[in-house]
Amino acid sequence: MLKFMPRFMLEFKSISTLAAAALLLAACSPAEEAPPAAQAAPAAAQSSAAAAPPEVFDFGAGVDETRLVAADEEPGQWMSNGRDYGEQRFSPLDQITTENVSQLSLAWSGDIDTSRGQEATPIVVDGALYVSTAWSHVKAFDVRTGAPLWSYDPQVDPAKGVDACCDVVNRGVAVWDGKVFVGTLDGRLVALDSKTGEVVWSVVTVDQTKPYTITGAPRIIKGQVIIGNGGAEYGVRGYVTAYDANTGEQNWRYYTVPGNPADGFEQPELEMAAQTWNGEWWRLGGGGTVWDSMAYDADLNLLYIGVGNGSPWNQSLRSPGGGDNLFLTSIMALNPDDGTYRWHYQTTPGETWDYTSTQHIIVANLRIDGQERRVVMQAPKNGFFYVLDAETGQLLSAEKFVPTSWATHIDLESDRPVEIPAARYNETGVPLIVQPSALGGHNWHPMSFSQRTNLVYLAARENIMGYTGETEFITSQRGWNTGTDLAAGAALISAAGAAAPTRQSYLLAWDPVTQTEAWRVPQLDPTDAAGVLSTAGGLVFQGNAAGEFVAYRDSTGERLWSGLTQAMTVAAPVTFLVDGVQHVAVLSGGRSLPTVGAGAIGATTRASNNNSRVLVFKIGGTARLPSELPQEVTAVGELNPPPLTAVNEVLAQGEQIYGRLCSVCHGPAAISASVGTFPDLRYSPRLQTLDAFESVVVGGELASRGMVSFDSSLEDADAEAIRQYVIAQAHIALEAQAR
Repeated sequence: MLKFMPRFMLEFKSISTLAAAALLLAACSPAEEAPPAAQAAPAAAQSSAAAAPPEVFDFGAGVDETRLVAADEEPGQWMSNGRDYGEQRFSPLDQITTENVSQLSLAWSGDIDTSRGQEATPIVVDGALYVSTAWSHVKAFDVRTGAPLWSYDPQVDPAKGVDACCDVVNRGVAVWDGKVFVGTLDGRLVALDSKTGEVVWSVVTVDQTKPYTITGAPRIIKGQVIIGNGGAEYGVRGYVTAYDANTGEQNWRYYTVPGNPADGFEQPELEMAAQTWNGEWWRLGGGGTVWDSMAYDADLNLLYIGVGNGSPWNQSLRSPGGGDNLFLTSIMALNPDDGTYRWHYQTTPGETWDYTSTQHIIVANLRIDGQERRVVMQAPKNGFFYVLDAETGQLLSAEKFVPTSWATHIDLESDRPVEIPAARYNETGVPLIVQPSALGGHNWHPMSFSQRTNLVYLAARENIMGYTGETEFITSQRGWNTGTDLAAGAALISAAGAAAPTRQSYLLAWDPVTQTEAWRVPQLDPTDAAGVLSTAGGLVFQGNAAGEFVAYRDSTGERLWSGLTQAMTVAAPVTFLVDGVQHVAVLSGGRSLPTVGAGAIGATTRASNNNSRVLVFKIGGTARLPSELPQEVTAVGELNPPPLTAVNEVLAQGEQIYGRLCSVCHGPAAISASVGTFPDLRYSPRLQTLDAFESVVVGGELASRGMVSFDSSLEDADAEAIRQYVIAQAHIALEAQAR
């Protein structure tokens, strides 16, 4: 709900498929990989460049406020996460066009040595390409040749992966005055020398005794590095912090939800916000983490942040008796000079479905009803596309961009959603299938606003989730604390069968003025989603899960070109000039190798399990990706489970615990969708004896690989119940093979 305040005052195939999906992939147990130790830069990347460059850069990353505000005056650089402060991800470059894009080919590639999801947007400035990777590593490449300049490994403890709800990813770095800034999974903000990768300063931004993480990209405004954090699935209190870019000293911190009123309020508006909560919400933090989106309007001097879900999801447990629970799921405007509140708009009051508003925020000018308006746009998880006045937060329009079954529409008089009462499973006590799922109609994958077409391009998904409130909520020290029964939700969808709504994903072109669809292009994988780039050349670029990088005509969605990536792609592309020639780059690498579509292929590198690479394209590029490597071992062995001895009650217990603690990494129904990263437990030889199984699950034998002990979250008989459930699933697979 919109509040105007004084100036002193923001799929899966079952519910468990949510856990297996890339965005909700918790990083608890890589198959063999731990974060690699610090090492020298890898061998030179492939390159089509033959001649020596005409100019030698010193890779100084001399970015300041003047350059960032005037980003359009340097269209050949990509100096910040969204290219400009408004995060439009539209490039004025037009050398690559609808007429010649068919000649686009690989200029160079660089292998990435982490085998997890790669979500970062590269930064290209002053001759260098900087990119973060999984495990918060940072790589620097010579943008002309792809030659590695340096590599930084922050040495994150692999056990920290258990606190990452959605894989050990990182969405990018920021640059300023000769420094490269990265937030690390364990909560540090690190400044690196742009030329050498040496640490300039490092500061811990969170309470490291709590399950906070950082996966989002920093933003820099007026010499301040601004960073948020994640962890609301586990139980933390969200905030955003600004640090001096030169020294690392904290300038200000803004909390998005109130703490214990007995301790006072850090900001005056939190006293008002506390009136919208009930019970003792602060005991589990309340949530509201700022784990991704930010944007800035230099003319208005407003920083926009997107606020996440409640902790736990289930509002009846988080705030008994309801309430809006401000400032959860809100778009907020702050003064970046001191972090003071300006306005907020709450997209999902009293949220109970994990409908975050941390999705990409865009600032732009639109002509609405004959009047030029400065607006903020967002397509959050809840399935509605919002257009707000950038100065005041006034809601201008909101319409569905995907099917929704939790609300019928947004009422422009009250500025609130008109909910379908049955959707509040936590209040009715009746389990229900809801659209969208917790994956959202749109998730973190960056959108793009084209100044050529005035359309927004985004990765949209139609998905479902079974929501069932937990009858006995016990806070877990290792797993998620959502207050929902994931296993029961999965069973609900399974029971619905063909009667459940269909799932699909597509690249969507949306007109934010008329709030209507312009066109869509379906994806092969119904869970597919990736970031988007649009250009003045009339093109929209996006990768996909089928191992392709594709260029579409911006006006119609016509597919004009595709190049094979040998990997799933979820990150957003960028474009820039090298010696006056336009290039397009994307970081490729998903939760597994592509298995369907034109780009389906096995491993082509030993550096990672998922063919993670930086890929750089230009017209007439001559570089080539390597051929598929011979398989040294099979992806999984043969099913050889021990006899099933458990009674149904034990299997039901095991299914419930597995769904809560294990399915996020190892997949629904014990079927891993990312075998190269997370083992398929049905094939594990450790199933043969309880001692072998407990040595990992309870004893932490594989903690050095990221599979920490869950002893603090398990009762005495729980490990055996999980083992028996996995054994049962293995026997089901054996029977299916026999048929």
